[in-house]
Amino acid sequence: MRTYDNPVLAGFHPDPSVCRVGEDYYLVCSSFEYFPALPLFHSRDLVNWRQIGNVLDRPERFEVPHDLRASDGIYAPTIRHHRGRFHVITTNVGARGTFLVTADRPEGPWSDPVWIDLPGIDPDLAWDEDGTCWSAVAGVGLARIDPVAGKVLEGPLPVWSGTGMADPEGPHLYRVGAWWYLMVAEGGTADGHSVSIARARTSRGPFEPAPHNPVVSNRSTGLPIQCTGHADLVRAADGRWWMVLLGTRPRGFFPKFHVLGRETFLAPVEWVDGWPYVGTVRERYEAPAALHPFPPEPARDDFDAPVLAPHFISPRRRPEWSTAERPGWLTLHATGGSLDRPGHTFVGRRQQHHDCRVATRLDGAPGSRAGLSVRMDEAHHYDVEAHDGTVSVLARIGPLRQCVAQLPVSAGPVTLAVEFRTAAAPPPAEGVRPGGPDTIVFSVESPQAARTVAELDGRYLSTQVAGGFTGRVIGMYVTAGSAAFDWFEYRERGPEDR
Repeated sequence: MRTYDNPVLAGFHPDPSVCRVGEDYYLVCSSFEYFPALPLFHSRDLVNWRQIGNVLDRPERFEVPHDLRASDGIYAPTIRHHRGRFHVITTNVGARGTFLVTADRPEGPWSDPVWIDLPGIDPDLAWDEDGTCWSAVAGVGLARIDPVAGKVLEGPLPVWSGTGMADPEGPHLYRVGAWWYLMVAEGGTADGHSVSIARARTSRGPFEPAPHNPVVSNRSTGLPIQCTGHADLVRAADGRWWMVLLGTRPRGFFPKFHVLGRETFLAPVEWVDGWPYVGTVRERYEAPAALHPFPPEPARDDFDAPVLAPHFISPRRRPEWSTAERPGWLTLHATGGSLDRPGHTFVGRRQQHHDCRVATRLDGAPGSRAGLSVRMDEAHHYDVEAHDGTVSVLARIGPLRQCVAQLPVSAGPVTLAVEFRTAAAPPPAEGVRPGGPDTIVFSVESPQAARTVAELDGRYLSTQVAGGFTGRVIGMYVTAGSAAFDWFEYRERGPEDR
């Protein structure tokens, strides 16, 4: 029996929404304050996914305040394919609100946003047989809308708001056979998260809740996957049903810490007496009938292409960058003097493995400050930085900022590396139980050897400490002058490396 392992999209990829077109599947998820926004993935089997772009890949499509708060921005999108066209609806929190974009092809080009005066967040899209378009929103209300003109024609009408738990959100409305189903997340997106469902004979209701609600919940269990919820349903080409949903993988001592953010998981769905059943979400399941893996992405990006790979993101906007200014290098120029405030120059990617290694070779102009940062937000990040012949490790944890260690280096390009280790994490102090999710090791490397600059406890770069809806992002930065980066490398560390 062939199996697949969860998550199917590791790292900070929450609030997944999926649609099928023929034998192809397309998925989008929340991106919050990061740009390019709304990462878009393609799959042939629901297990193996490849990022093919970002729906919002032009600055004018992602207009946000320069000081947009961390974890504001793009919330909980829905993707649907209707009458030959792709539709994505979402909310830009902290900016103009809810909007809809469309495209003939998932790779784009995507249309300019059509703004819709819908209250709340987490908008959905569904169509009646007569073409009436409905959008359910968190709360849960149901509105009849004109998706072309961006007008609310009726509602939102109160329908069914779950089983009475906190934060009914992430609604999705489906027509399956003779029934309309309304699925919602509730209980909040943390430890109490769950999914419940109801059905009605018409899209307007009244909706009757499933007798076995919640249909998904891992709460109050010792399972390694937690916070399961915010789900979307899809029927595969072979007729089987599947659910994509978010979850976390906490580690360490009580209360445990999750550092990668909320990830995308996949679970099979069984229909019994007209109701979907999933239960608890496991790490491993029987795989779909046919798997279609993609060739592995190269671990190293040498910046030889004229554009950046779609997985590279920046907070709020893409800073000034060039791969032509110094061919084969990514050149970045400082736009802010500190990573502690919005407006800085940072280009990075999501951390997707608990054990991994990230490295870059940088050549800074005289007087520059540049390096690698492990980022949750402006108040929670660790940095390894090169400046005038010295490499420093800096820690920002809430209101505290400290230079932890320094090491002299020779003039010229320098290779900086960050390793994330879950095995044999040392205790933070004598008499204290080892309790962090990982140890983060910062080093300077040369062809002869690697020199460790500092080792830091990873718990302070976790959701449980930083708060918010994102996960760790690791990237290159410049806070003074300019610097060129020859390559950027991300590798999972296997058991043999630990």
